[in-house]
Parts: sequence; C-alpha cells; structure tokens
Amino acid sequence: MGVPVNSSSSAPGEGWQHASSGRWRAAGEVAIISFAILLYFLGRGLVETEIDTAVRNAQTLIRFERWLGIFVEPDLQQWVVGHDWLVHPVNAVYIYGHWPVVITTLVWLLWNHNQELPVYRTALLISGLAGMVIFVLFPVAPPRMFPDLGFVDTVTLHSHAYRVLQPPVFTNQYAAMPSLHVGWNLLMGIAIFRNTRHRFWRGFAIVMPLAMYLATILTANHLIVDGIAGSIITVSSLVLATWLHRRVTARHPVRSQQPHPAS
Repeated sequence: MGVPVNSSSSAPGEGWQHASSGRWRAAGEVAIISFAILLYFLGRGLVETEIDTAVRNAQTLIRFERWLGIFVEPDLQQWVVGHDWLVHPVNAVYIYGHWPVVITTLVWLLWNHNQELPVYRTALLISGLAGMVIFVLFPVAPPRMFPDLGFVDTVTLHSHAYRVLQPPVFTNQYAAMPSLHVGWNLLMGIAIFRNTRHRFWRGFAIVMPLAMYLATILTANHLIVDGIAGSIITVSSLVLATWLHRRVTARHPVRSQQPHPAS
C-alpha cells in the first residue's frame, strides 16, 4: 500500500518521482541478488577439486566428530531410512526448502520491508563469498560418498527433481563445508522473525532452519559440523552487514528515507 503524500507540502510530480525512485531501487536490488546467485553457482561449478583431497578432508572432519563424540549421523539416517514414510518428507525439505524459501523471503523483504533488505542482501553476499573461499581452500566430500560408513544418498535414490533443479554444471559435489543450506535458511529465518509479529510466521522462522539442518544430515549431504560452520559464518556476516549498513546510513541519512518500491 502506497505512502500518502501531503499535497500541501509536496511539489507537483514529487510523488511520481518518489515512486519511480522506489521502482529503480527495487530493480537494482533484484539485479544485484540475481547476478550474485548466478556467480555463486558458476563459481561452485567451475572450481576444480582434487577428489582425493576432498575425501581426506571429509575423513578429517569425521575423525573430529568422533573425537567430540557427536558422530551420530549414520545412526540417525538409518533410523529414517528404516521408516519409508519419513524419507520423502525429509528429501522434500532438502530439495524444496532452500532456494524457494530464500527467494520468497527476499521478495517479501523487498515488497514490505525494503529498508531492511540491504542488510540481509549484504549478509548473503558476504557469507557466499566466504563459502566460496572455503570451498576452494578446503574442499570436503559429502557424507553420501561414504556408503561404507552406513550413509545412503536418499535424494538420488528417491528423487530426480534435485538434479534437475541443480544441474551438475552448476554444482560442486565437494563443497559440503560449510553448509549454506543451513546458514542461509537461518539468515532468512532471522529476517522473517525480526520483521513480523504474526505468530505463525514467527513459528515458521524458528522451525524452518531447524528442519533444513536435520534434512541436510538425514539425507547424508552434510555432517553436523557443516551446519554449525554455515550458521557461524552467516550470523557473523549478518553482524558485519548490519555494522556496514549503519555506517552508510549515518553518512547518507537521506538513503534511509527512500520510499516503498510499490509506492
């Protein structure tokens, strides 16, 4: 719903100028986010990874989890695999609960809370860049590549949708650490929780990242530590993005008074 314009204090055409400015800003945000997502996928897909290195790094993380006493992923997954009625819902969360949630939340922020969007957009970019650096320096094979340890690739066995949604050319199979599936869903959960008072959506904001975290483990796509690392990186990126946004707003206060893109 548009912001009412006081005709007694506004020059003729000022409302149209504000609306036009809001639309251009919205178009700019969409272009930035779309371009960043495309670069992220292309970057992941084009990274050359030594498979032996990725396997060794994964084994190192598994030893680390065993040392901590938290290497329980095979047991958890075997329990799910033993209950067929659970496999498909878990797969569905992993396949459809990430990008649709991320994109829908960003659009919602753009439409209803466009003052907040730059913070979450910047956090998304920072965490994505950090993830890319780690993927290159520390490639990690996902648990599904270790069937000898009891892991089962439930997504490939029971669904073809994920391979269609993310073709191999855009996918680096050895980018399990950190899990941005978990990190970015957590970021969207924070955005939803902080910008709504509705109990249902606040509940969704809490349950959704937790469901994704469990799905990454129960589909054998990530270890427990992958999700922890993804969450730490994303929350740290949000803190940095918030600090940067406050500095920009303090230097250019006029920018913080831009109209709603739909005004």
